Amino acid sequence: MNDYPETAEIQKLINNAEHIVIMQADNPDGDSLGSALALEEIIGDLGKQPYLYCGSDIPAYLHYLPGWDRVSKELPDRFDLAIIVDTVAMSLFDNLQRSGSMNHLQTKPVIILDHHGGEVSIPFARVVCNKPVVATGQLIYELSHQCDWPLNLAAKRVLVSAIMADSLGLTVAATSARTFHIVGEMVEDGVDIALLEQQRRELGRRPTELIHYKGELLQRVEFYADDRIATITIPWQEIKTYSVLYNPPMLVLDDMRNTTSTAVAIAFKLYSDGHVTAKIRSNYGYPVAAQLAERFGGGGHAYASGFKMEDGRPFGDIKTECIRYTTELLDNLDKENTHEAVQHTDS
Repeated sequence: MNDYPETAEIQKLINNAEHIVIMQADNPDGDSLGSALALEEIIGDLGKQPYLYCGSDIPAYLHYLPGWDRVSKELPDRFDLAIIVDTVAMSLFDNLQRSGSMNHLQTKPVIILDHHGGEVSIPFARVVCNKPVVATGQLIYELSHQCDWPLNLAAKRVLVSAIMADSLGLTVAATSARTFHIVGEMVEDGVDIALLEQQRRELGRRPTELIHYKGELLQRVEFYADDRIATITIPWQEIKTYSVLYNPPMLVLDDMRNTTSTAVAIAFKLYSDGHVTAKIRSNYGYPVAAQLAERFGGGGHAYASGFKMEDGRPFGDIKTECIRYTTELLDNLDKENTHEAVQHTDS
């Protein structure tokens, strides 16, 4: 475990604060919610007053995490410090900006805790702790030891859930030996992974209407570049209808990746105000997701990333460029692999 140089400043800011807002972006997931709930436990045990904020409703599939219903869509008038978890992107706080609360946030010290790497677009953050680990939950576990923060069993449970969510059950490439050690340490301390998974699966059971909708989505999947790229486009009306039940892209992204030739799966969502988002997943051996997202101002991991476009460009142009650039990335990767194979053979 490497010591984080930001630790001293993070401790100082938390020690000097009384009311602390823990903030998730408008697209909460298992890692962001688990990390936020763990910080709520930690900050409460430090004798501070935590407050959970997210500009969007917590999706139903995350309701297995106890405490999800304490997350508010309103930023409080009074707080001394904000901690943003699992993002470094200002563009993911649209709802905060629309509400007019972003100006209030900028008057307070802000800490960012993230694991995605990439460029930070929240310029007013006082401290940015952004480390290349598999999940923000892992980063918070490391910080808790470096800062000597209390870590009760409830906090450990949601941290394990956060790590398992972003690592897809400790299977993605960013999962390190340290990740396994951390999860093992928390299991030794009483976390029951089997119980957590049972709770997640039970709450993840889907209404019958989603099964039919998934079938409709699968019929609309399109393939490009010799079937190496799979895409699905989800219009606003479907987002509005089904997101309260489940995030539509997550119904089909794994199926899209599981076709014989597919290297990259991309799910586009088209919103009523004209902005476009994309969720990107690439298969092992094709670590191009982050590069693709960065091309459009987004970011993420080599195998899981996303972006948002708000510049008014027609969706057709965005999709065409996305497919073209993905094809270019895959072609370049194939050339590199061929070159390495030739060199290995010659040697």
